[in-house]
Amino acid sequence: MIKNVSRNEQRKIRHARVRNKVVGTLECPRLNVFRSNSHIFAQIINDEKGTTLVSSSSVELKIKNGGNAEGAKLVGKDIAEKAKKSGITKVVFD
Repeated sequence: MIKNVSRNEQRKIRHARVRNKVVGTLECPRLNVFRSNSHIFAQIINDEKGTTLVSSSSVELKIKNGGNAEGAKLVGKDIAEKAKKSGITKVVFD
């Protein structure tokens, strides 16, 4: 019999598969992007210490309907500016 797996469980399986190969260091931290139906979240993470270096979201920027392409552009621009201020020039995309 085929076992049905929820969409969230499938997402977690894909995430674990990618995380086995992608590791963020201090020199090249990991950029994580999560998109829900209504918002988008991005954070730059140092996996060696397990800390978030920079983060941005459509909630933080108070973007109405931030889950669309315009919201993504604004969040991307904001996290890039914050990363440059922190001295981060290179990331690995999760």
